[in-house]
Amino acid sequence: MTYSENPGASSAVPPPPNVRDASGHLDTDFVARVEEALEARDGAVAHALAGNLHEADMGDLLETLREHDRVVLIQLLGDEFDFAALTETEDSVRAQVLDALPDGDVAEGIGELESDDAVYLLEDMEQEEQEKILARLPNVDQVQIKRALEFPEDSAGRIVQSDFIAIPPFWTVGQVIDHLRSSQDLPDSFYELYVVDPGFRLLGAVALDRLLRTKRQKKISSIMEETRHSVIVTDDQEDVARSFERYNLVSVAVTDPSERLVGIITVDDIVDVIQEEAEEDMLAMAGVGDEEISDSVFDIAKSRMSWLSINVFTALFAAFVISLFSDTIERMVALAVLMPIVASMGGNSGTQTMAVTVRAIATQELNRRNILRVLRREFLVGMINGAGLGVLIGAIAGGWFLNPELGVVIGSAVLINSICAGLFGLLVPMGLEKAGVDPAIASSVFVTTITDVVGFFSFLFLAAWWFDLPY
Repeated sequence: MTYSENPGASSAVPPPPNVRDASGHLDTDFVARVEEALEARDGAVAHALAGNLHEADMGDLLETLREHDRVVLIQLLGDEFDFAALTETEDSVRAQVLDALPDGDVAEGIGELESDDAVYLLEDMEQEEQEKILARLPNVDQVQIKRALEFPEDSAGRIVQSDFIAIPPFWTVGQVIDHLRSSQDLPDSFYELYVVDPGFRLLGAVALDRLLRTKRQKKISSIMEETRHSVIVTDDQEDVARSFERYNLVSVAVTDPSERLVGIITVDDIVDVIQEEAEEDMLAMAGVGDEEISDSVFDIAKSRMSWLSINVFTALFAAFVISLFSDTIERMVALAVLMPIVASMGGNSGTQTMAVTVRAIATQELNRRNILRVLRREFLVGMINGAGLGVLIGAIAGGWFLNPELGVVIGSAVLINSICAGLFGLLVPMGLEKAGVDPAIASSVFVTTITDVVGFFSFLFLAAWWFDLPY
């Protein structure tokens, strides 16, 4: 791309901007100044304001701007625009920008990225569009990117970097240092050097700090360490992220099934994976899928409708349980007023336990060895909280309706529902995970239904029994 500027635009270049305010958001004055420059097609001002932004700041700026202004900004910045900024934007924004830019500009920008970032931008494109972009890249880049795109989505192969340093075990430290100083094609940053045999099978690794502390005549084979935490290209990226967290890794070697080194994964990419997986689980628990703030009204309504439709049937089941005690409710109207409290308290308790359980499953902290201990803990927690809340709610209800016995009934129902909420908040995600269903997606439907049904049934049944009412 070439830098473009409106010849008639103002020559007054503004000082370097304050990009973010005290809260960490993009400064509104900064965004307004950028929009003014874009409206005037003033390339000099746009470059002064946004030309040196970090890719994360540029990504946020692109999301804030209107659709048309995003493309104008990129065109005004020309070669100064770093396509890595598109890896920091939401999917819909990234797709809109890539669709609007000419194929030649996209290919040029992607060609300057690390291989994992290039794959990230290309993987969501249509096959035909991918081929057009790849055809414009050098052959070496084409091969590396095509190979990465062949790996399963969310696998280690999709986030692998093909820029790394491989050395033979028989070199001396001095030879390696001289090689690093003379080579013109090193990665921008690296932390380890990987030792390979003639077949490019991974033998070990040498940390950069250890290399620099060792005398020049030492053989690499004498200082290398076995790479105990290497991963295979087909491993799930969530498992790779877990290894980084567990072993405090900065980078990890990636091999094919034959143990040949194909690349590395660095911690900056794993941070993105962790955030992505956490957001995915959080949104799934709320039933909104991969919804983004920039999605259209129709797309958001469509994605939420399936979840809400399921809840219709669970709500009907709870309503059916209430209908079994219609005569009881007719005799004592206070029951209709109070029974939502029982269901609500159980639902909140169940959601708390469910959230902790889903997280424990995701981090592999919960397993068969400790399930009984955790189950016992949740039972006791439910009993303690249920007893405390039962006394409080019972006292309020008894005083409200001047009926202490009604307070005993609702207090007992809260206790029962709290215990059930704790138990099923644990058991439902565990059962779904064992059945091969994502507990983050399906747990809330079942847990909420159970707590509603148990809450309504226990309260109305106890009331009918205690006050000798028909049902």
